[in-house]
Amino acid sequence: MATDHLLAFVNVAIRYFFLLTPFFVLSSFLALTREEPAQRTRLAVRTTIAIAITCLVLYFFGPVIFATFGITLDAFRVGAGGLLFISAVALVRGGGDEKPREPHEDVAVVPLAIPIAIGPATTGALMVMGAEDAGAQRVVGCLGVMAAAAATGALLLAGGQVERLLGRRGITVLSKLTGLVLAAMAAQLLFTGARALWRG
Repeated sequence: MATDHLLAFVNVAIRYFFLLTPFFVLSSFLALTREEPAQRTRLAVRTTIAIAITCLVLYFFGPVIFATFGITLDAFRVGAGGLLFISAVALVRGGGDEKPREPHEDVAVVPLAIPIAIGPATTGALMVMGAEDAGAQRVVGCLGVMAAAAATGALLLAGGQVERLLGRRGITVLSKLTGLVLAAMAAQLLFTGARALWRG
């Protein structure tokens, strides 16, 4: 039983990690920041906290939003899947890096956490996944969200080393591969939602 929960946690954490498009976030983070290492570290920590809080709010309040607006889960699956597919295509085609910010600007929440890490497509997917989970799976999902946010934060903290190791081109390639994974996730959301609506 413990092994099953561990495997479920790992699967969920990986899924959320790719959903946050970590390598695109890293590319934008590097383009937006030109500070000393200590300042960049503080910005990475604030960005990670903003991502974690936003993800948890969306994960837990998705069902409430569905009920308020009278939206069925399957209809939202189709909508979220469509948005996620568009985002995946944009990643594969290659989004442009953000321009360097002015020294007085704080980009931790906007635009790094929202909308670069958590855009409309990620928002919809998080709400759907939160609505799908129940009982013990909800606990696993919550832990998976936190683990994905922490892993993204760790990537930002090690941004300088990753850039030296892979170069900007290497990070861009990984971002495009992330887009392929997102395209598959989008297709699954669309297929599941459309099939349920067709049968319903």
